[in-house]
Amino acid sequence: MDQPTDLRGGGALPVTGPHPLDNAVWAALTGPHASLAERLGRAARYPADVYAFAALADPADPAAWADLHALAGPGTTVRVKPVDDVPDGWEVVGTGRGVQLVGTALRAEPAPEAVRLGPADVPDILDLVARTRPGPFLRRTVELGTYLGIRHHGRLVALAGERLRLPGWTEISAVCTDPEHRGRGLTTRLIRAVAAGIRARGDVPFLHAAADNTPAIRLYRSLGFALRRGSRIVVLRTPGTPAVRTAVAPYDATGEAAPDGPGAPRTEVTA
Repeated sequence: MDQPTDLRGGGALPVTGPHPLDNAVWAALTGPHASLAERLGRAARYPADVYAFAALADPADPAAWADLHALAGPGTTVRVKPVDDVPDGWEVVGTGRGVQLVGTALRAEPAPEAVRLGPADVPDILDLVARTRPGPFLRRTVELGTYLGIRHHGRLVALAGERLRLPGWTEISAVCTDPEHRGRGLTTRLIRAVAAGIRARGDVPFLHAAADNTPAIRLYRSLGFALRRGSRIVVLRTPGTPAVRTAVAPYDATGEAAPDGPGAPRTEVTA
């Protein structure tokens, strides 16, 4: 894997402390997405219908895990990244390995045929997501940033947008194209169009991919993304027994952006 890059948003600067991309969910929830955060001390999470991830200020800090337990409650399933070690008493429901890529050399340009999507388009977005399985997209995920789509005879056939936003950086996510419309370059055009909006406000685009999804990583690198780091993603059940236990969805290792063409692969581990 490439050596980690030390680029910060807005240009190349020396890193003098923890890099925001090393704990991107926390940096987003305590930064540009703070208005969406449910936070207790050194733990925070997105609302369950926005993005099903929680974050710790420091995954090595027992106090942060105690705050997450208090925030989530007993016997609750939470997704956290990056995590190397899990405290005693927390049940590991699923795990995965992901990689992070930064688009420092990505060419950004508008896509004239792309339209901005909003809450009224969520039914169409969810229909496309069900057909393509790009990774988690929930009822309010569209509130995280700008989402662009391409329609064919009125039907949404391609999608890309912004998910995590942290100081100087914005994640490109939910990239998917209907199988019947792959091979037309829609994925590439939407990635570049979303990146154009990100660059316009001075941020650098980045994204995540499943570590074993070589075809997708190859595509991203061909577009100008560089591998930055790998991380472990865990799905956990908090200690204790809830008053009423609800069903836990199976761990889903489907991914994020599928390149155009037959057999397009997944790219991210429930992230």
